[in-house]
Amino acid sequence: MTISSFVLLQQMMSEQQRDAGILQLSGEQKALSQRVVFLVLAATKGNGNNVNLVASLRSSTEAFERNYDSLLSLTGVNSHSAAVQDSNSLEAVFYGQPYHLDHFSTSLAANGWRLASAIERELAQKGNGSGYLASRERANVDQTVADATLRAYDALSTRLREQAEQRRTQLMAMHRKLFLLSMATIAMIGLLVFRPMTQMIVRRTRQLVEARNEMAFAAEHDALTGLHNRAYLLANFDHYLTELRTRGERLAVLQIDLDRFKQINDTLGHAAGDMVLRRTAQRMRRACHRNEICVRMGGDEFIVLIRSPSGFSEVQETASRLLQAINRPLMFNGSSILPGASAGIAIFPDDANQSEDLIVHADLALYSAKRLGGGSSAFFSGDLRAELDHHKAFARDIRIAVADEAYSVFFQPQVDLLTGTVIGVEALARWRHPVRGTISPAIFLPVAEKSGAMADVGRIVIRKAIAQAGTWHRAGITFGRLAVNVSSAELREPDFERFLFGALEEAGLPINRLSLEIVESVILDDERTGIAHKLRRLRLAGIQLELDDFGTGYASLSHIDPEQIDRVKIDRRFVAGIDQHRSNAKIVRAVIDLAQALGIGVVAEGAETQIQLEALKQLGCPAVQGYGIAFPMPGQETALWLTQQARMTASQPPSSAVA
Repeated sequence: MTISSFVLLQQMMSEQQRDAGILQLSGEQKALSQRVVFLVLAATKGNGNNVNLVASLRSSTEAFERNYDSLLSLTGVNSHSAAVQDSNSLEAVFYGQPYHLDHFSTSLAANGWRLASAIERELAQKGNGSGYLASRERANVDQTVADATLRAYDALSTRLREQAEQRRTQLMAMHRKLFLLSMATIAMIGLLVFRPMTQMIVRRTRQLVEARNEMAFAAEHDALTGLHNRAYLLANFDHYLTELRTRGERLAVLQIDLDRFKQINDTLGHAAGDMVLRRTAQRMRRACHRNEICVRMGGDEFIVLIRSPSGFSEVQETASRLLQAINRPLMFNGSSILPGASAGIAIFPDDANQSEDLIVHADLALYSAKRLGGGSSAFFSGDLRAELDHHKAFARDIRIAVADEAYSVFFQPQVDLLTGTVIGVEALARWRHPVRGTISPAIFLPVAEKSGAMADVGRIVIRKAIAQAGTWHRAGITFGRLAVNVSSAELREPDFERFLFGALEEAGLPINRLSLEIVESVILDDERTGIAHKLRRLRLAGIQLELDDFGTGYASLSHIDPEQIDRVKIDRRFVAGIDQHRSNAKIVRAVIDLAQALGIGVVAEGAETQIQLEALKQLGCPAVQGYGIAFPMPGQETALWLTQQARMTASQPPSSAVA
């Protein structure tokens, strides 16, 4: 029995060390993933000639890839296991939705190697002037990929801790039984005979308890700063509120954000950013009193809870004390850093009764302080409440409009610059509010997206646009292709393909008369969610895909792959100053030449004047869309315009078709 207890203790210690090692490896992977992303972005934004940067990228990618192989070996996960469907298994984190850790880890490592090799090849060939970029354009990594990778490793750490805790609990229960029986046996036989064994068991038990305490500390504290983490706050916030509500006392929530943290990271590097976060946490800890709890929410966001303040003056004094401590200069490698900080304050129960609302209100107050120049604090106020209420009411009106299908569709023609022939029309969402009148889509679409109504709004617009195009098609009106904008929220809907094909069939519109316009962020989202497969199926069915607002987002040459995209739209920001800024003209010309070389169509949007139309024609732009051709119009007006344009182009020579 004693031997069994000892063997069980040895097994517990081995599993404890294994679990701790895997958790430590997962934590290192989180940091390495962020470093690889930072180095990729730095190499992509720079001129690529920094040999040290490339060397750092190689070493970080190698460490990341080596650690990931160790994780696979230590965890023993299997992509073909049925456990992939079990949301509580490690396989689900590695290979299942929504984390796809294996996909993001291998993609991140591949992109790191790809970019490093491309830059080294570029440096090696720089002397011959070939300008060959190898596969550098395919190393497309951004903060969105970094966040997804980080979330996956967070989920892995959580799952590992849960499994380790479960095993530890089971083994501890068995150990307690064996231990009590062993002690009884030892007492009967004589303590002197088994005294060394007893001492070893006690020592190992103490070590196990200490290791368990260390794991508990790591679960509730931020590894970089040592402050409490988001998990601790979410687990205890409501408990604090319940106690204070019972005693009739207040609680103040201070949300603190560094004003220039991104600039520090971009200019001085990741190491400088980590130093600033550590020193900020140290200063906050020293400046806080006993009744104040410091939490790092993530990034450069911190929260301080002030329990039972004597009044608003104490809260203001605490905020001033913290900001004064944080805003002192820091030194890094001989450089002086002024991170700066702002704070937003919300009071319980005056501003909100729930923890989530208190954090939201403190965040609104924070950005109010930032709008005033930063470096100061601001309380949540009636004006901010009115702003929040306005936003909630606006989101509610959007939902009501969805239920009433109150959104209408306007159409803006696209024409061939040489012949004036209509090659397509773009469907544009419009909303006339019963009280506020016509609201710009630039205002209501972002709110719809944040409130989760974007997919519903998009379906109303798409269905109405296809129905109108079907009417034109049956009437013999020439309109080219109908282009509709599709967001990632719509594409993520599992029945989107069925809805789209159903709308086409109902309207009697041929599939090849429809184009879907997507932005570059949707392509990046494809890589994380598998939407790329859906887009490929739609394209194989005959629907064209167009890349909208090209050059204004995460622009990459890999995004204009002729195997995935049929046409690119040059953003209006480049067209607007094409006759005044030579750089805009050069950008437009470069996009046109590249697209034509790849066999991809091009259309420039936002052309408003005759001078801009002539400039685009001189640059060889094949097609155009904008106020210089036609304003967005309702369906009936569009049909009349299309008929008149067809008659005009038939009676005029090509050179004067677009005047």
